[in-house]
Amino acid sequence: MTAADLDFEFELTANPAAEPRAVYGPRQLKVLNPEGLAEARRAIAQWPGYAPTPLVSLPGLASWLGLGALHYKQEDARFGLRSFKPLGGAYAVLRCLKRVVAERLGVEPSTADMLSGRHAESARSVTVTAATDGNHGRSVAWGARMFGCNCVIYINEAVSTGRERAIAAFGAEVRRNPGTFDDAVRKAFAMAASEGWHVIPDTTDGRVIEAPRDVMQGYGVMAAEAIEQLPPDARPSHVFLQAGVGGMAAAACAEFWQRYGAERPVTITVEPAQCACWFHSLKSGAPTPVTGEVDSFMSGLACGEVSSLAWEILQPGAHFAMTLKDEAAMRTMRLLAEAPFGDAPLVAGESGVAGLAGLIALARDAEARRGVGLGTDSRVVVFGTEGATDPELYRRIVGCPAEQVAA
Repeated sequence: MTAADLDFEFELTANPAAEPRAVYGPRQLKVLNPEGLAEARRAIAQWPGYAPTPLVSLPGLASWLGLGALHYKQEDARFGLRSFKPLGGAYAVLRCLKRVVAERLGVEPSTADMLSGRHAESARSVTVTAATDGNHGRSVAWGARMFGCNCVIYINEAVSTGRERAIAAFGAEVRRNPGTFDDAVRKAFAMAASEGWHVIPDTTDGRVIEAPRDVMQGYGVMAAEAIEQLPPDARPSHVFLQAGVGGMAAAACAEFWQRYGAERPVTITVEPAQCACWFHSLKSGAPTPVTGEVDSFMSGLACGEVSSLAWEILQPGAHFAMTLKDEAAMRTMRLLAEAPFGDAPLVAGESGVAGLAGLIALARDAEARRGVGLGTDSRVVVFGTEGATDPELYRRIVGCPAEQVAA
């Protein structure tokens, strides 16, 4: 891999509504707050197999990019699902079932009660549903199996058969819906309304609030772990966040904002060029759907509409937005696997590398670098939100199996 291979085309825009010195206020606290994070952490810590994922230092790549430090939150081993998504979808399933049981008994059950099967009869009466590009549906299906309810997942035409099989392996019924991810979202909502199911979306237009808020609050656990894993007195200067519907980006932005206040890091969202709903929404100052061909190699980010909950945080919280072409993700996957600058090789999936690819693009462009304040003393955090969630696709892109890279 040559230096020229890491010169990525991109677009960058400042967010005119960004409030760099603002406090994390009532508008944001209605969406994500410390009490919600504490509850999510208590619950998730009780799940079998829970352990914080590592925050990996990449000093070789940082030096090559002319940065002070680079930290990569590696999510490829989270609960064995190879992505951060169990923190959101499965947590929202748990919260949904707790509400159902509480309505019937008048008292909310504990997480331990739900894990033990004490309320199995109530759980079996519930069907949860969601739309997905892959990882969210897998998380919801995994959570439904863990807590004993039924599950129907809608996927769009572009979702690979490998991802479809991975969802079905957890016992979910998988239905392929014509059109885009956003069409599948609308189908899941419609079926939930007509069948009496409980929809567990990772996005919302404002009609369904509790479940997508729970999803985002679960995602906040990942960011809270990362903040705690940073070296002492090493306040991050920049954080790059891949944004599909915006749930993960908003959750991470919220945690850094609450932790560091007015000294929070410069926050940059990163999206595929053909489905950059956040880029266009932040630039225009209002949620702006992207229509037409929105499929992307970065399949988990192939979304045309922003989440209204995420908007409450990212509209004032994101400093910049940028877009990349799909080729940038492919090359960044290979970069992490080959590790040419002396860092340990890392397995990373196509959606999970977007934030790092965005950093590479800006760090290698003098004007953009100055514009976002990247320098030799910058300390950057990125989130590797998935590993090889589609093993065959990973092998084709990187040239060898994920297991070989990890070894």
